Amino acid sequence: MAILIDDKTRTLIQGITGREGQARARLMIEYGTDVVAGCTPGKGGVEVLGVPVFDTVREAWEAAGPIDLSAIFVPAPLVREAALEAIDAGVRTLVLVPDRVPIYDVLEIAAAARANGARFLGPNTLGMLSPGKAVAGMIGGRASSAREWFKPGPVGVASRSGGITSAISYYLNQAGIGQTSIVHVGGDAVVGLPHPDVALEYEADPETKAIVIFGEIGGTQEERLADLMSGGRVTKPVVAFVGGKAAKEGTRFSHAGAIVEGGRGTHAGKVAALKQAGARVVENFGDIPAVTKEVLAGLGL
Repeated sequence: MAILIDDKTRTLIQGITGREGQARARLMIEYGTDVVAGCTPGKGGVEVLGVPVFDTVREAWEAAGPIDLSAIFVPAPLVREAALEAIDAGVRTLVLVPDRVPIYDVLEIAAAARANGARFLGPNTLGMLSPGKAVAGMIGGRASSAREWFKPGPVGVASRSGGITSAISYYLNQAGIGQTSIVHVGGDAVVGLPHPDVALEYEADPETKAIVIFGEIGGTQEERLADLMSGGRVTKPVVAFVGGKAAKEGTRFSHAGAIVEGGRGTHAGKVAALKQAGARVVENFGDIPAVTKEVLAGLGL
């Protein structure tokens, strides 16, 4: 199986007529994503790569049928409006690709999602990919490279870094370990589906046998995942690497959400919490494939 997206997920692309939207639409369509419609206000009636475009999400829903997921490629100041429109129309999974989305806009999107039983990935995310099935966002860059680099298998990947999301998955595949799904949770301080939520999705997926995460300093995502493990809500083996070991208080490490404040969100604290919960925490990024192979072997895989 897969989490969040598969080849049956009926997908909308908001901002499909823009440069970024068109480029990512090509990736998604050529990879196999079921893109049923696009949406750009004022562009209704045209087609992009054979996909009909509508002025509003509701018009797209009425013409194309129910929509499961919307991938949003609009300028950051317009993400709030686009996301709220999609949620109001009935879309229940969103991928907010742009970075620099104002935090108060994200909080408003989160409130609307909770009130309507919806969920969102990002913002500031490369999206997600379920190997051999579908992609939403920009993981892989091109369909041909995405098919070559990422293969189906028993491991679920989640990462707070876009580049590392692809790197982990690539190196796992080089070691003969495929994935059920690959998820970039996003690099901002507030994201819709952080590590704990993604881990729960993998826990519920019968084909995911182990979870590999890339964590970072800042925030409490890794500690909250450790709490889920200690509480028995995440029982599948977790292999983790936490970036930012050398960062001091007040240092931002790579992303807006990766900053140590007053001893909170430290590398040492995250590593200790994950180890205490039973995760295999690797000190060197390059050890992830070998340790993951050991974990799978312990499961008889």
